[in-house]
Amino acid sequence: MSVAQLKVPVTEQDHFQGAPDAPVTLVEYGDYECPHCARAHPLIELVQRRVGQRLRFVFRNFPLTEVHPHAEQAAEAAEAAAARGKFWVMHDMIYEHQRDGLALRDLGQYAAAVGLDAMAVMQDVAAHGFLPRIREDFMGGVRSGVNGTPTFFINGVRFDGDWTDVDELVEAINGAAVGAT
Repeated sequence: MSVAQLKVPVTEQDHFQGAPDAPVTLVEYGDYECPHCARAHPLIELVQRRVGQRLRFVFRNFPLTEVHPHAEQAAEAAEAAAARGKFWVMHDMIYEHQRDGLALRDLGQYAAAVGLDAMAVMQDVAAHGFLPRIREDFMGGVRSGVNGTPTFFINGVRFDGDWTDVDELVEAINGAAVGAT
């Protein structure tokens, strides 16, 4: 049985939280319209608090457009926010309000709520200027064996455990931290 490996290394171009030289990197391939990803969002925040400075968390876009018709434009809104230095607040806002809607007007309201020019973000989404970045993330996920969301990699190895079990995920991260030192 082969273990899926992350095929696209993490770079400074990725969206990440934590120290770039942290001993453990947790990569999530996520979809903003996926209910499982929305469920994972607060769990990852809990994991980050528990693991602390030993963890760098990376988010990559993996919109499953065939089942989530608003996922790609939500990713475009997050990328438009990133271009303005507000990726993480928009990322959080989208997941926290996923059930409220992900139509363009909703994304504009979320952009305004995090202090962005809503009209400019909506224009960026409509222009699709961030689609190449999103599709690059997506194809990197495909090459790495991602076939659903959320999918996690710990130090480049796919985590096939139960991501809903925070203790199991923290244990895997702590094990990777020991192996990295």
